[in-house]
Amino acid sequence: MGEKKVVLEVKGLKTSFFTDDGEVPAVDNVDFQIRQGEVLGIVGESGCGKSVTSLSIMGLVPSPPGKITGGEILFQDKDLTKLKEKQMRQVRGNDVAMIFQEPMTSLNPLFTIGDQLREAVKIHKRDWSKKQIQERAVEMMGLVGLPRPEALMKNYPHQLSGGMRQRVMIAMALLCDPKVLIADEPTTALDVTIQAQILKLIKGLNDRLDMAVLMITHDLGVVAETCERVIVMYAGKVVEEGPVRTIFKNPQHPYTKGLLASVPDMRFKKDRLYSIPGNVPKPGTIKTGCKFAARCEFAFDRCLVENPELYQTEEAHQTRCFLYDEKEVKPDERTFVKS
Repeated sequence: MGEKKVVLEVKGLKTSFFTDDGEVPAVDNVDFQIRQGEVLGIVGESGCGKSVTSLSIMGLVPSPPGKITGGEILFQDKDLTKLKEKQMRQVRGNDVAMIFQEPMTSLNPLFTIGDQLREAVKIHKRDWSKKQIQERAVEMMGLVGLPRPEALMKNYPHQLSGGMRQRVMIAMALLCDPKVLIADEPTTALDVTIQAQILKLIKGLNDRLDMAVLMITHDLGVVAETCERVIVMYAGKVVEEGPVRTIFKNPQHPYTKGLLASVPDMRFKKDRLYSIPGNVPKPGTIKTGCKFAARCEFAFDRCLVENPELYQTEEAHQTRCFLYDEKEVKPDERTFVKS
């Protein structure tokens, strides 16, 4: 069986917020592609640009102050960054759909679940009858495992549990058979049991519908359980990309190594859980050099003055670190920032 086609490609994406202090870049020259039926993970700490990347794809970056300042987002040979809002509405929810972080703030508390599901179908299926719309909404509620879907359609969001609301959000995203589903921290604020159910549901729908899924998370456990490839982001840039198995087995960027070392391991008893020193820099504060240098135990003089490119280290595996530059001088000739 041949390689599946690319359904979404992001090229050189740059998204900035314009404030009183000037331009603040939140996403800086990001590239990736996702194929039909693939689950691609984007992982990183809060403030790394994961959610802004997803909002850029959906055309939902708040403007002002936000704006896509460069790059392309290609879907079926169309550059979504060039579409007008009316054209983007035809794509959003129909071809590319999104599950947001907190369903209670995404669902309107004044309308029933049924009203909101039917409205989502009406926008894109104008030629459908009321009966068809109702049947589609009930079908999707059943598909995501909600009991008594017809009865639940009459309920308001506050009458449902957190897990049920999240399932409603997934049902809403699937109403129009999207080619790409973006899941932005879909298990935030859910307990562990419900989290496992939601992840199993998304993965099951991905397999059944052959739908591309972009899974955005800070949880490496979620990545290991659901994704095939993973992108590690830091301070608005992609710092490592590759197959999940390869990156978990052989992480190469110091930031990725730090993230994996921070995961609790129940097999070994440690006095203290490892944590990466320092914090993610405020966007726009680091003007030159590698953005991770201040937190990196391997940083040397070059890291402070140059921004590394993505170096190919293995097949389908690349990392943004001078340690993998073949032209780099030997370690004993470097001037290290930290002893």
